[in-house]
Amino acid sequence: MVATTLSLLAGIASAAEPAQVATQLLDHLQAGRVQDTAAMLTPAMAAAAPADRLQVLWNSLGELQQRGQPTVSEQQGMHLVEVPLRFAGAAVNAQVAVDPQDRIAGLLLRQAAAEKAAPPPADATYRELDFSVPQARGALPGTLALPSGKGPFPAVVLVHGSGPQDRDETIAANRPFLDVARGLAAHGIAVLRYDKRSKARPQDFQQPFDVDDETTDDAIAALTALAADPRIDGQRVFVLGHSQGGMLAPRIATRWPQARGAILWAAPARTLLDLLPEQNRYLLNLDGSISEAEQAFLDTLDTQIAAARSATPAAASALPLGVPQAFWKSIEAVDARADAKALRKPLLMLHGGRDFQVPDTDWTLWQAALQGRSDVQWKRYPSLNHLGIAGSGPGSLKEYTQPGHVDPQLIDDTARWIEAQR
Repeated sequence: MVATTLSLLAGIASAAEPAQVATQLLDHLQAGRVQDTAAMLTPAMAAAAPADRLQVLWNSLGELQQRGQPTVSEQQGMHLVEVPLRFAGAAVNAQVAVDPQDRIAGLLLRQAAAEKAAPPPADATYRELDFSVPQARGALPGTLALPSGKGPFPAVVLVHGSGPQDRDETIAANRPFLDVARGLAAHGIAVLRYDKRSKARPQDFQQPFDVDDETTDDAIAALTALAADPRIDGQRVFVLGHSQGGMLAPRIATRWPQARGAILWAAPARTLLDLLPEQNRYLLNLDGSISEAEQAFLDTLDTQIAAARSATPAAASALPLGVPQAFWKSIEAVDARADAKALRKPLLMLHGGRDFQVPDTDWTLWQAALQGRSDVQWKRYPSLNHLGIAGSGPGSLKEYTQPGHVDPQLIDDTARWIEAQR
């Protein structure tokens, strides 16, 4: 879910000096000159991503500390200008599409490739090993955090949220999967994390794809490979899904019946297309009001969502986040609460009280759906956000740019629950 709110793309769309045009746009955004930004946009860009919305996105990244040299390429008759940006909590590549009339036809703020994580401390009671997840469509690279000592060990496979995610589930300045993997490994639990297919092998998505192609099938392959490892107790392998991965965890555990149980962390109880407008309205209203341009953006999003749900075929460019209709149809068909109710395996439910992406509304729906289940354990943490990091006040995108770590209590509670499932 995080990826849907950390990037914004509106149409990829020369100028004699396209780099100067792109630089001027970034100058306006840095200075907060919304009207000047608006004057640079094509009509299509202004409709899809109003200047107010671009400014909100820019501000969410924190203070700009450094701007690199632009590079220019041509795509489909337009100039694409890429500028490296270093914000207080994140490295971002700005991709600015400039049309032949020197107007801005597209802007994408893409998280730069994360720096390699520091190795485990010298006194760690676990080690990290390369672990490849085999798949007919192509193997996925991963990392196994393996406890020290004699196994076999109970084990967990981590399943990502939406969008292209690396094995650490790097979100701006934070690496929640790295924290969880190392934290559980220190408790004597092996943890496999892997690069999501959309991150490691985007070429596999040239044809229409669904949510099983994107997430489910690879998670099952990871569980199968991990359970077959002689260092692992194949009777005590669990799936832990975060965000979209949490929503799919019951589906995954059903299709891989050897799973000992499932952990749903920040899991939506509703569909992503229900949550998407709610998330955007929340973010746009953080300043206390929604401008006319911001309301127009929300109206456009509603139109895109209706098109995604329609039986009438629609191009990806006319749909939310530019994602193909086949994917939206497949994920809309997932009934996470029904899947969890039908799954007769122990469940651990984890939720942050400051999560604006999957709010308390979903937590309440989960409780109602699983009411009376003695094999479900509930853990709600009032101060934690969507990434399991503690904070105060209303949650925001800007918070993700501040380095932090998954709360140790959440990791300890998860370890104790796994240890109790024998």
